[in-house]
Amino acid sequence: MKAFKNPTLSERLKTAAIAKQAHLARFRARPANDDPVVLEQRAARQAAAAARELRAAERAQAKRAEELRMEAERAVLAAAERAGREARQLHEATEQSALAAQRKAARDARYAARKSRKA
Repeated sequence: MKAFKNPTLSERLKTAAIAKQAHLARFRARPANDDPVVLEQRAARQAAAAARELRAAERAQAKRAEELRMEAERAVLAAAERAGREARQLHEATEQSALAAQRKAARDARYAARKSRKA
């Protein structure tokens, strides 16, 4: 293994200048904005973004349709439950009136029997 060579200030400055020149050269070598390759890449990115937005819109639409379906299902269940409850209440009310009519008839019969015994 080689021994570490401690660079001097001038060597460090020279290395930094070389790195800066390489970075600048890389920046200058970049293609211009009107280059066909750059335009093609930009068009590809825009197409991908449009497709992504379309998929997101489709997902949102499907989610909304599912929410509407669930809401309609809940409404149907609530209406069925309400109809069942009303039918039960009507049945109970009918039974109560029939029972009341039977009690009244029995009471009237007892009253008539008592009147006939006294007379």
